[in-house]
Amino acid sequence: MAQEVHYEIFSRQGAKGGWRMLDARNDREAAIEFAKSLMDGERATGVKVVKETYNNETGDYLTLKIYEDGHNQYKSAPAEEDAPHALPCFKPDDLYSYHARATISRLLAEYLARNRITLTELSHRADALEQLEASGTVLQHAIQKVAVAQASSTKTPVQQIIKSLNELTNAAIHRVYRDHRKGVFPAIAADQFNALAARLNGEADASYVLNGALALHLADAKGWDEKVARLLALVERADGAGRELLFASIDAIVAEVLSGSAGLRDLIGPRENFGGELMSLVELFLGNEPSGGRAGLTALTQHFAADDLPDSRTAIAARLMAEFKSAKRLAPDSLPDEFQSLRRIADRLVRGIGKYLSHEDLIAAFTLRSRRLVTHETLSEHLAGAETPDEKLARLLFVEENIIGAENKRRLAEFIAPTVAAPSFEAHFHNAKAPVLARLQVLAGLQLRVRRSGLQEDQRAEIADLLDRLACEVEARNKLFDSVIANAPGPVERANTLLKLCTGTFLTEGRLSTRAREMVVVQLAKPGFLAGYAAQSRTSAETAMSELMATLDKAGISTETGLKSIAA
Repeated sequence: MAQEVHYEIFSRQGAKGGWRMLDARNDREAAIEFAKSLMDGERATGVKVVKETYNNETGDYLTLKIYEDGHNQYKSAPAEEDAPHALPCFKPDDLYSYHARATISRLLAEYLARNRITLTELSHRADALEQLEASGTVLQHAIQKVAVAQASSTKTPVQQIIKSLNELTNAAIHRVYRDHRKGVFPAIAADQFNALAARLNGEADASYVLNGALALHLADAKGWDEKVARLLALVERADGAGRELLFASIDAIVAEVLSGSAGLRDLIGPRENFGGELMSLVELFLGNEPSGGRAGLTALTQHFAADDLPDSRTAIAARLMAEFKSAKRLAPDSLPDEFQSLRRIADRLVRGIGKYLSHEDLIAAFTLRSRRLVTHETLSEHLAGAETPDEKLARLLFVEENIIGAENKRRLAEFIAPTVAAPSFEAHFHNAKAPVLARLQVLAGLQLRVRRSGLQEDQRAEIADLLDRLACEVEARNKLFDSVIANAPGPVERANTLLKLCTGTFLTEGRLSTRAREMVVVQLAKPGFLAGYAAQSRTSAETAMSELMATLDKAGISTETGLKSIAA
């Protein structure tokens, strides 16, 4: 069974503060050490490390807390941390409530995925319940988890809660056995469900009986896609008094299919990587019909496009966010491909913002995924193939352009600044084998990307200044400006050459470009400059002045400065 493991670090502020995930690491010891450093530095009142094991066969995570520490005496209920929430249940009908069903679905997620069955089918089919009871300890372990969670917030002993839950579970199971023998759940043809729903409409046990009939209808389905196709085919026939009841039951069962990774993977089929799978989920959520899709998937996208399955769309939105927040890479073999997938998914997902998907949730998910891409391990792997120091910087700036979150960009800048300040970076640009203009142009281009980046202002200014300082040294060693002054025949030619450097992205912004502008102003003040400029441009003095002002403005020299400096 293929598995992937990562460790999530959570912190808590204050005696009753909620848990907030700070980071995710691939190394167990590194995760625990980071959690300990938070406590040592008094940056948290409580920390914990949670091991997340990803099962590729079921598409779900197994969660296990491996470390916890805290300064205060407050202890949050385990039900709020490691075990699913569970409302107290007193009678079998309580097990069919929304919260109870959500709890049971989480507790039995792996079992349901392995047996390709939804919770509605399990809780309404006698044969499925018999198989669960015969499976050994699956059911008992689920009961024990709920009991431990409830015992932590009450004074009732765990053993007593287990006994009560066993009695309740047995009563619910035997109720289904009894109703199955009595024929309460009718085995009917597809075209009879609308009439059944109409007959049951308004009765106290309408949903219970109808769901039992739907469970029998799905019993011999070969896979998740066929189950979805069968259910949605019933929707097409729904009308009249029973339509609302039938529609609600079908929507709830389809939502159960979409809540688990196993069902979704079967629906969308195999994809090249996780990024492809996630993009398919996005297209499904948006209601974009796939080409060559199977019956269930095609019908589902049509209903999503019409927005008439609210529970199902809510379920896939939640699953989409859960998958997106996971530590699994979209494109494991290439960080550029990772960012390409990330941007493509983002561009598509923003179209789905609305009642099922909030802008805040989407930003939080992208920020979390960005955080996992600015780790030392990931960035070192990304830089490993870079052949030159400037390529390393370009790759880091590419990462900056594709992540969000102020803290993520701050962490990335901690990689960028040392790269620029490294002796190897300086030596690369002082290498005389490359033309000086080519080297200056590369530095100017890198600085421009830094200045346009979303790095924090002080970090952006620091890195831009390092690049400008290096560019000044390159120019000084090669005497570029001195060469222009010495080789150009007159002030017009010198000014034009310097202006081309200023406007052609050859010079970094700062000391180097300022010096070039000052040299241009000196040439403008030379006697006869304007007449010589007009003669070279072969236009009138008025037209030449207009053209010159536009060029000066583009070079960063104000009109006022230019007019004051130009000599006739």
